[in-house]
Amino acid sequence: MSDDETQAQLRRGLRIATLLVAVLTVDVLGLINLLRHLESHVVPAAQFVAIVALTVVLGTEAVLMIRRKPWQFLRWPALALVFGASALSYLTLPDGKTSTSVDWMFGATGWVVLVVLLDRPLRTVATFLVAHEALALVNLLLFHDVSRGTLARFATGSVTVFGLPLCVAVVAAVLGRIGREAVKATRELEGIRTAEAVAEAAHQRRTQRFAELAGTTVPLLEGLADGSLVPSDPAVRRGCAIEAARMRRLFAETDTVENPLLHELRHCADIADRKGVEVELDARGQWPVPPVVVRRDLTDAALTALATADSWARITVVGSADLVSVSVVADCAEPVEPASATPHVRVEIFGGDGTVWMEAQWQPS
Repeated sequence: MSDDETQAQLRRGLRIATLLVAVLTVDVLGLINLLRHLESHVVPAAQFVAIVALTVVLGTEAVLMIRRKPWQFLRWPALALVFGASALSYLTLPDGKTSTSVDWMFGATGWVVLVVLLDRPLRTVATFLVAHEALALVNLLLFHDVSRGTLARFATGSVTVFGLPLCVAVVAAVLGRIGREAVKATRELEGIRTAEAVAEAAHQRRTQRFAELAGTTVPLLEGLADGSLVPSDPAVRRGCAIEAARMRRLFAETDTVENPLLHELRHCADIADRKGVEVELDARGQWPVPPVVVRRDLTDAALTALATADSWARITVVGSADLVSVSVVADCAEPVEPASATPHVRVEIFGGDGTVWMEAQWQPS
């Protein structure tokens, strides 16, 4: 299970627990208190309307939770309904009954507010809980006889009415912060592991490629070292030029560029340019990035022609989503057709009158 899923399950569990407490407070304890003290209310119907309004909000939360949806645009209408029901209950409350067992709304509103705002920042929850306390206090001061005992009862009741939902909101905020930090740390660790894996894979590819080059480069260097090969031999110079171009291409394969195929061809052409060969490179169209092994097959034909060109060479790259073609025309002796490492690349060679045309084609599909 991923950290995101674990965090989502923690939030969902806390959401379920908060809803159960709110249902117990409103539809069980609140309804019991309302029915027990029904004769004390001047307008009992107003109290039933208020409890139905809160039940509608809790029912909406249950539906959203089952569908795994947040409140979104329903949040503010729900809060308006909660505070409207609270105001209706307070305005029809009997005199002197604020924050008593008759005042079932006093202990219920905070939990319903918390249900709606559980996924919001702590300061938002605290603001609306304070607004609920202020609404109850204003009702007490304006519409009821105020005494020291009444204020003491209100203050004592506020400890649980305000404090318990706030504690749950603090727990939700802490869990959310811990979850975010855990997800952030996990993603950073995954990024480090991915970078290490990429570096290791790149090192293995380079090691393998150097081993492949050793099969053709090392014998050439050994021959030059022991004197069995002489630099004046045209075949030796041709082999050195080809191996130099392959090494330049190998170094270019590790570069991060937008078009690796053209980038590697330019490095291959640099060897011919250093010999004084006039090289022209033309690219047309857009194509997907070929894999490394395919790019090697596409550039092998070009680099062999570039390495043996006498004075000029022209490289043309034409590509689309269905076909990529690399062709080269040069004034050189007919080179040996390079061996293809993948069956998806087809190489054709034509030559005559000191000019050679070579083309490598790759079909991405």
